[in-house]
Amino acid sequence: MSSCWCIKPFNLHPTIPSSSSSSSSSSSHSHLRGTLFLQPPPSLALTQINNYKNLNFQFHPKQRKPTSTIIRCSSGLTPQLKSTLDKVVTSNKVVLFMKGTKDFPQCGFSNTVVQILKSLNVPFETINILENELLRQGLKEYSSWPTFPQLYIDGEFFGGCDITVEAYQKGELQEQLEKAMLS
Repeated sequence: MSSCWCIKPFNLHPTIPSSSSSSSSSSSHSHLRGTLFLQPPPSLALTQINNYKNLNFQFHPKQRKPTSTIIRCSSGLTPQLKSTLDKVVTSNKVVLFMKGTKDFPQCGFSNTVVQILKSLNVPFETINILENELLRQGLKEYSSWPTFPQLYIDGEFFGGCDITVEAYQKGELQEQLEKAMLS
């Protein structure tokens, strides 16, 4: 029988036995975080996996990264990105910012909007927001809409998946797209 490895993130808790014998030292280590590697001895049967006295506990503390390497931006929408987004949404009649592409959607909501647009035989462009985190964050601010997909028709933000589905069911999406194709 081969031995198995289980990797579980955890916080040390005073109820988990520590290597020191005093009870005060176990609470002093409760701030440690890391990964607990459990390796049962090869002779241990699967039914005995919860018998902790037969397991080898190895604690590997997480390495903390220096805080000086963390860079955070207060705004995802730079003037350059705003200008680029303006050009993209105005140069295409229908643009869908989505997770994945129209040929390979990577999100159910994105796929739903793609299928609606395909069923209407509307030419549209897609931009995969998963390829660029700055684009993804900037778009949220650009449209004042926190989720994806985001549909733009004739240079204007139309909505996300729920709004698109509702407008499609009411026939409003078809009207909006016809106007855009004629302009």
